[in-house]
Amino acid sequence: MAQTSTLYRFKIDLSDIDRGVYENLEFRVAQHPSETSIYLLSKVIAYIVNAQEGIEFSPQGLGDPEAPAVRALDLNGTMALWIEIGSPNPKKLHKATKAAKVVKVYTYKDPKPLIAELNSQTVHKLETIKFFALKPKSLDELSQSLQRDNRWNVIVQNDVLTIHFGSVTMELELLPIHVSTSPLS
Repeated sequence: MAQTSTLYRFKIDLSDIDRGVYENLEFRVAQHPSETSIYLLSKVIAYIVNAQEGIEFSPQGLGDPEAPAVRALDLNGTMALWIEIGSPNPKKLHKATKAAKVVKVYTYKDPKPLIAELNSQTVHKLETIKFFALKPKSLDELSQSLQRDNRWNVIVQNDVLTIHFGSVTMELELLPIHVSTSPLS
């Protein structure tokens, strides 16, 4: 018998000082049986720090490997934002930069192999893709407190998320990654 996805609910009081966004977010996200809690939380963090009109998790999740993990469509149905998690394939990023106005990658893995692979291949508008690293240790600590129903207060300032839930306060840093646009020799 196949395993089913686990559904998590989030209620987020967001104060994104960096972007001037102050909202109450409420969403559900399914964790596919093959997803780790670190992957799930990376998606949730990417969703939170990019909260905007039309943002959503990929409707088919891992069932559609060609779709972004998180996306935002504008009012015309055009892909405004394409977000990948982990170490995406360069071909997928090539496709993403042609399909979306903004492409971002949030990785919880060592970014060096991803950077080397991207620099050795041709990726359309590679220089426009924004890359961020999330520390796996911080995500692992956060995953220890993951509940089916989560209520967080999140403050984003200077690429640091301060997450309050219950009596716990955690900080999670978004580390920008520089990807050279010239191939390796």
